[in-house]
Amino acid sequence: MRTRRTKAQIEQLRTQIYEALEADHPQSVRHVFYLLMTDPRLPEPVEKSDRGYKHVQTLMTKMRIDEKIPFGWVSDASRWAYHTNTFDGAGDFLRRYASVYRADLWDDHSDYYVEVWAESRSLASVLEDDCRELAVLYPSGGFAFHSFIHESAQHMAYIDKATVVIFVGDYDPAGLIIDTKIEQGLRMHLGEDYPLAFERVAINRDQIRQYDLPTKPRKQSDRRRLDIQETVEAEAMPANTMRALVRDAVESYLAPGALQIARIAERHERRLMDGIADMLDSDPDRLERLVSGNN
Repeated sequence: MRTRRTKAQIEQLRTQIYEALEADHPQSVRHVFYLLMTDPRLPEPVEKSDRGYKHVQTLMTKMRIDEKIPFGWVSDASRWAYHTNTFDGAGDFLRRYASVYRADLWDDHSDYYVEVWAESRSLASVLEDDCRELAVLYPSGGFAFHSFIHESAQHMAYIDKATVVIFVGDYDPAGLIIDTKIEQGLRMHLGEDYPLAFERVAINRDQIRQYDLPTKPRKQSDRRRLDIQETVEAEAMPANTMRALVRDAVESYLAPGALQIARIAERHERRLMDGIADMLDSDPDRLERLVSGNN
């Protein structure tokens, strides 16, 4: 018979959730669930079941609403918003977009073009900050549509560099087929001679033992990849470990110090744009005179 948690037990579970996210964020709900479920040192255990997951999910939602944890600590790619940016003149436009200016990290510092692909939006949202910093793409989704793979292949061909796809996904029959299908689709559109490397960074069989990841039996109704008997969701790997694996894999294709050099270039260019923005703010008609040649 299942028993309800006492108020004290619920408070302890809240503390465990807070400490897990304080130590490493952002994390998805599923990442936190696996972390709490697999740590035997925690005083309030979390059961390995849909009921245990839903309890963690409900508490994390309430803790965010109650401002007990920042919304930014929890990754959530299930909703996307679309906004139309407007600006108070050319100076405002230049100043605001100067803050997001990025130097080309890959063109001058690597012989490769690298993309990170994640099996789900949940995984992509956990990897997002690192992927943005390293300027790599992170498509997401399960079995990708043919049109999506075709468009991705066209972009790779346009870049015209040796391409590396770094993949993160579940270790289960579906997850092990997804990356194979993606690679096959890309190679079909790119051609046999195109230099494409496909690397599954996580989850693989060795990592299950290395990180002692929790497994669950395969679905008996799934007749694919019958050699796989125990499955592991990618979120079972701690988020910081996954980010480190992906980051190390990406940075291995960059020249030493590339990120630091790019940051120096960015600071220089942003200062120039801020200076131009200040000039336009002090003399709004200056841009029109410059364009017309009437300085």
